[in-house]
Amino acid sequence: MAFLVRSNLRQLIVILALLSTLVAVINMFIASAKVQKQALIDNTLLSNEAYASKLADSTQAFLESALLELAYSAKNIAQNWPQKRYLNQETQRLSKQNYAFNSVVLSDANGVVLASSDNAIELHGQILTTPGPLQALKERKPLISQPYESSMDNLLVLISSPIFHENGTYLGYIGGSIYLKEKNILSRLLGEHYHHDGSYIYVVDNKKRLLYHPDKERLGSAVHTNPLLDLALSGGTGAKAIVNSKGIEMLSGYAYIPAAGWGVVSQRPADATLNAHEGLMQKILLHSLPINLTMLSLIWLCAWLISSPLRQLAANAKNMRQRTTIQRVERIQAWYFEANELKHAFLHGLQNVHDHVGQLRQDVRTDPLTGLNNRRALERILEKCDITQTFFSAITLDIDHFKHVNDTFGHDVGDIVLKELAFLMRSTSRDQDFCIRLGGEEFLILLPSCSLEVAADIAERLRLDVEKHEFTTVGKLTISLGVASWPQHANSTTAVLKIADEMLYAAKQGGRNQVRTAPLPKID
Repeated sequence: MAFLVRSNLRQLIVILALLSTLVAVINMFIASAKVQKQALIDNTLLSNEAYASKLADSTQAFLESALLELAYSAKNIAQNWPQKRYLNQETQRLSKQNYAFNSVVLSDANGVVLASSDNAIELHGQILTTPGPLQALKERKPLISQPYESSMDNLLVLISSPIFHENGTYLGYIGGSIYLKEKNILSRLLGEHYHHDGSYIYVVDNKKRLLYHPDKERLGSAVHTNPLLDLALSGGTGAKAIVNSKGIEMLSGYAYIPAAGWGVVSQRPADATLNAHEGLMQKILLHSLPINLTMLSLIWLCAWLISSPLRQLAANAKNMRQRTTIQRVERIQAWYFEANELKHAFLHGLQNVHDHVGQLRQDVRTDPLTGLNNRRALERILEKCDITQTFFSAITLDIDHFKHVNDTFGHDVGDIVLKELAFLMRSTSRDQDFCIRLGGEEFLILLPSCSLEVAADIAERLRLDVEKHEFTTVGKLTISLGVASWPQHANSTTAVLKIADEMLYAAKQGGRNQVRTAPLPKID
């Protein structure tokens, strides 16, 4: 502490400024790093979700197209049954037309292969007993089979369509096989998405078996430890950060393929995403360095300027009893806490007087229960409008059957009702309007520079707000309102309030819970 007392003020200012700047720069850098890191993670998750969804949609479209193509072929086969030449031609066409299928077979109702593509010619005449053909024969409907091992040790999916004679007799099925370990259109859609940064996609069936994966050796194996697969097979799309079976944190997006009941997962290692973050923060640091050096230079320059108010205050301290000192102190620009405190020490007494006088004036003009303006404030408002010739509209209102509220629930509840009504008045009126409590349950809203039509709209809006409002303990209440404008309805400002009161009385007489607007005087 002794060192600080003996220290030069300018030195203390510079040290304080340097420390503040350093803390601000470090805080900004840390906050920026956190925000940038989270933004990269969120963008990667969103990107992977969109990519998985796109692949799922593309695969869904391919499978639907394959089913439609087989259904069309089945219809033509039924019309040419059992012409061997046509059956062979049709299976060859389906196999070679667009390479959607690795092989095509045509079976009769007993499972005997009547025709097949060239790469499955050895199946001709055989009875297929693998799961896909058996499922097609059993269900006799267009279907995409569960993945299974064929008799030739291929992991495949059979897409088939039943063949029915025009009389309804089941003739067999036409099926296209997709070998999951070989090239075809589906493998191009799903299997070729590996990137150098470790990003890749994989596909699982509803038994969580891998159908497509960068590691071909894993195809057909089941994955039960990945919590993301339950989400991917649940029928929706989304994104989530997970730790895979190798302990690597991955940012994954997932989607569902309804036609096959498969799930698609697109993922990228979190480290690959955050590697870009490190380079980005280095760039931010380098780009901010010139600005920070400039700021430090400005701090040295400002030190002299900051010490100037204290020098002026110290010089005036000897003459604080002089009346002119107050004026000189008021002109001093206090730039920081100490200087500002010293300046206020000179002005404290006078400022307190002004504050107390202002508070007394405020108390005199404010209703203590509702916080609204009172009659005394109304007098000054009307006087000002009269002097400045500012036209205004007035809305007088009171609560219907308020005496019943006080008699039934007591005056304490009645006071709560008045406070709630005051709140509704403030909410409905404009910022420049004056809400006034005249006494009891009688209120007034004075709207400067407001036409009669707008005032009537505001009054109606307030009436509806009150009608909808559930008052504490009491429940529903209504109000009646009267509207008039100055100088349209009277030459005197006080006379306008009387006209508004007459309209309020007319609203009461007319059944309450309504707005009555003073009619405009007729022009002779």
